[in-house]
Amino acid sequence: MADAVLKDLRRRMDGALDVLKKEFSGLRTGRASPNLLDPVTVEAYGSSMPLSQCGTVSVPEPRMLSVQVWDRALVKPVEKAIRDAGLGLNPQTEGQTVRVPIPDLNEERRKELVKVAAKYTEQARVSVRNVRRDGIDSLKRLEKNGELNQDEQRRVEKEVQALTDDYIKKIDEAFAQKDKEILQV
Repeated sequence: MADAVLKDLRRRMDGALDVLKKEFSGLRTGRASPNLLDPVTVEAYGSSMPLSQCGTVSVPEPRMLSVQVWDRALVKPVEKAIRDAGLGLNPQTEGQTVRVPIPDLNEERRKELVKVAAKYTEQARVSVRNVRRDGIDSLKRLEKNGELNQDEQRRVEKEVQALTDDYIKKIDEAFAQKDKEILQV
């Protein structure tokens, strides 16, 4: 029973790490990438939806992104969403196409991107800690229901804490790598 709990916790912590890596892939390091616009959500049809569900993102030039918006009514909301996403981008509209020039990374912008990366990192840490809390709660429930004895519960709790520490370390290593990548000139 405790092994099933540990396996589930490991799977969920892997998910938190994968989400962090996906968010990091959206942080640019000087080159245009369609992943850069992944975190952008557009207010459309009365709800919030990912940009990828409103149009096609392509890279026509090394320092330019192009978003071909499918619905003419969504051109302005897409432009506003890109501008307000905190990515430091200034989109320009041409018909149903939103062009997004990628500015050079200056020192100030690099520091801003490091702050965004740090925010993503902290969100991942919080997710892992929440998974740990859920795991410990379920272990306590198992012990209370008599499915685990107290010694076994404490032993597995220590394993959960070791697992948590391991994932926090992986998250910190991923951040250190991204930080180095962003700040390198």
